[in-house]
Amino acid sequence: MSRYDTPATGRAVALRYDGGSSAPIVVASGMGYLAERIVEVAADNNVPVYEDNSLATMLSQLQLGQQIPDSLYQAIVEIYVYFLNFDPNDPDKARREREQARQAAQATAAAETPEAAETPEA
Repeated sequence: MSRYDTPATGRAVALRYDGGSSAPIVVASGMGYLAERIVEVAADNNVPVYEDNSLATMLSQLQLGQQIPDSLYQAIVEIYVYFLNFDPNDPDKARREREQARQAAQATAAAETPEAAETPEA
């Protein structure tokens, strides 16, 4: 069964980083069936997969062999941290931790917004 609810819009991008490069480069990119194959090849080679549709959409606009732009460095750092936490014996562990961190960040952001702050009564 497909990993994508809508195969025509599912995207996948593979990156590679060589220590001599200043940034990771795009080595594969595709939609639909090709995206599924990219994910399958990663799984077959025990390469963890980081799922982020909006990031995949941005990265898929780059050319093969192109380095990621500076504006996406922070997103790539998040992927690197995800892979550092990846446990091949528990492949969903890093995903769960990422989701918990995202929820905590959203809760913190919501608590810091002026709308969420209590207004003192006069």
